[in-house]
Amino acid sequence: MAITKISLKRFTAFEDLEFKPSRGINVLVGANGTGKTHLMKVAYAACDISKTGSSFAEKLNRVFLPSGRSIGRLVKRRKESSKCTIRISRGSRRLDLTFSNHTKSTRGARVLRSSQWNAEPIESVYIPVKEMLANAPGFRSLYAQRDLHFEEIYDDILARAYIPILRGPINQERKRLLDRLRKIIAGKVRVSNEEFFLRGREGNLEFSLLAEGIRKLGLLWLLVQNGTLLNGSVLFWDEPETNLNPRLFEAVVGILFELQRMGVQIFVATHDYAILKELDLQKENKDRLAFHSLFRADDTGDIVCNKVRSYLDLHPNAIAEAFTDLYDREVARSLAGK
Repeated sequence: MAITKISLKRFTAFEDLEFKPSRGINVLVGANGTGKTHLMKVAYAACDISKTGSSFAEKLNRVFLPSGRSIGRLVKRRKESSKCTIRISRGSRRLDLTFSNHTKSTRGARVLRSSQWNAEPIESVYIPVKEMLANAPGFRSLYAQRDLHFEEIYDDILARAYIPILRGPINQERKRLLDRLRKIIAGKVRVSNEEFFLRGREGNLEFSLLAEGIRKLGLLWLLVQNGTLLNGSVLFWDEPETNLNPRLFEAVVGILFELQRMGVQIFVATHDYAILKELDLQKENKDRLAFHSLFRADDTGDIVCNKVRSYLDLHPNAIAEAFTDLYDREVARSLAGK
C-alpha cells in the first residue's frame, strides 16, 4: 500500500508539516533548505524498516547521521527543550516516532505501532544524488566492518543493485520497460566480483568508464530486472537530473511514468526546469501526478507545502522564477546595448 500521509512536527527544518502524497508521481520543488531531501529520507526509512524489522529510530539515525549519532540533534533547533514527532501513514497503517532534543541514544526514542506497520512490508529504493555503482567493489564489506561516515542510503542502494534477477516470466509492462532502458544505455548490466559492467557492442565496459548519467539508467535497469521496482513498491530519487545530459530527460521522465503505470509510487526532488516541463508534457489523463512546492511562509518563516495537480498551478515555483529572472536580465542587457 502506498504512503498516504507524512506528518512532521519539530523535525530538522520543519515546525509542523502535513504532507499528503499522490499514489503516483510526486514532484518536490523548492529552494535549498526547504526540506525536500529530508522529507524523502524520513519516508524511505519508514518503508525500509517494514522489510527489515529494524528500529525506526535507529534507521533514521543511520540515514541522517547526526553528529555523535545523537538522534536528539534531529529535533528542530530552539533554545528551550523540545520534542519531535514523526508520523507516517499507509491508509489505516501508521508508524509513530517521538523523541526530544535531549535524547542521545535511539533506545530513548519512543516508537509506536511498528508491529502493525511491519505486518505489510513495502519494497522501496532510494537513489541518492551521488551515483554509487562505480564505487561498489569492496564498499559493502568495508561499511559492515568499519564505522564509516556514509549515510546508509549508499549501502542500501548497492544491496538492492546486487539482488539477482527475479525468477519467473516477465510481464509485458516490465519487458517493455527493460527493452526501453536497454536501448537507451545500449546494452545490459552485469555484475562480476562486486563490479558492475555494461555489456554492449564494445564488450564489457566497467562502470567507472561510463558517463554517470548512463550509470544511473543502468541502475534503473537492474532494479526493474531484479524485481525491486514492481507494483506496490516506492521509488525515491533525489535530483535525477544531476550529471544527466538534458537530451536524456525525455527518456527518464517517460520511464518514471511507465513505472507509475506499473503501480510504483514515486517521489522525485528536482531543481531542473526541463524535468518539470517534461513531466507536464508527458502526463496522460490516466496518470497520477502531483507537484509539491515547499517554501518558507513570509510571516513565520516555517516551511509549508502547496500541492497541485497541474504544473501551471504550481506556486511558488522557485525554478520557473529563476528562469524568468534570467530571461528578464538578458532582455534588459540587450535593450541596454542598443
